[in-house]
Amino acid sequence: MKLRAALATIAVAAAGVAVLGGLTDGFRAATSEGAWRLAVAERPRPLPDATLVDQSGRAFRLPALRGRPILVEFFYTSCPAICGLLASQFQSVFERLSTQSEGPEILLLSVSFDPERDTVPELADYAARIGADGRIWRVARVKDPIELRGLLDAFGVVVLPDGAGGFVHNAAIYLVDARGRLAHVYDADAAERAIAELDR
Repeated sequence: MKLRAALATIAVAAAGVAVLGGLTDGFRAATSEGAWRLAVAERPRPLPDATLVDQSGRAFRLPALRGRPILVEFFYTSCPAICGLLASQFQSVFERLSTQSEGPEILLLSVSFDPERDTVPELADYAARIGADGRIWRVARVKDPIELRGLLDAFGVVVLPDGAGGFVHNAAIYLVDARGRLAHVYDADAAERAIAELDR
């Protein structure tokens, strides 16, 4: 009986190790988020053909931005916390890109996941507050809310209502390569690292 219990315990432990190994990409990453980032870096992901509308009311398709790298972040304008860190990271990069005369031509794209409240006038007001110029740095929303879910899924963005009118969401800076593929996922405070790696 003790032998059977011991074998059952070993089997359960082995199954747990196998599941954990799968979630962490063969133990190369400490978390499932880390495994996702590693997988993206090793195998860039195609992105859906979503149509967005920027702070000026101009519609554009995501594939139309191919040809140069893009740093992307997801936010909502009334976010009280982490979105401010992302905006400050993009402000720093924008200042650098605005004065840079050489190096890769990079775009910045901030995408709202709150299309009900983040209308074009709200995006325009937000863009003015953070200094997004609409050329190097565009602030946008998905034109058709039905396309939003596919876009969030493609980037690995999780957004949940918080019950108080806001959202709980993960935050990162995403690099879309010149071929229009999700190629790298950086921490929310790592915009300068992303630019340095692009410069190399």
